[in-house]
Amino acid sequence: MIPSMIVFGLVFGRWWKQAIIGGALLCSVLVGLASVFETGGVFSWSRVLGAAALGAVSTAFGVAIRQMLHQLVARIRVAGKFGVKRA
Repeated sequence: MIPSMIVFGLVFGRWWKQAIIGGALLCSVLVGLASVFETGGVFSWSRVLGAAALGAVSTAFGVAIRQMLHQLVARIRVAGKFGVKRA
């Protein structure tokens, strides 16, 4: 689940606020459904809240990677335009 949420953050990292909220909701819904089916109808809020926190953190990690790469590419582009002339 964690690698999937990191990829989710990488893909949707441009819209970082919505991506983190969506990652938390997606994780909590999936773990909540699995919890209900696994335990025969017993619902556990602690599992759902823990999954939401883990999903948000994992998605935020993916978003951070995307944002750092975006900043790096932007700096390289700017340096190429105003940098040293190439022969």
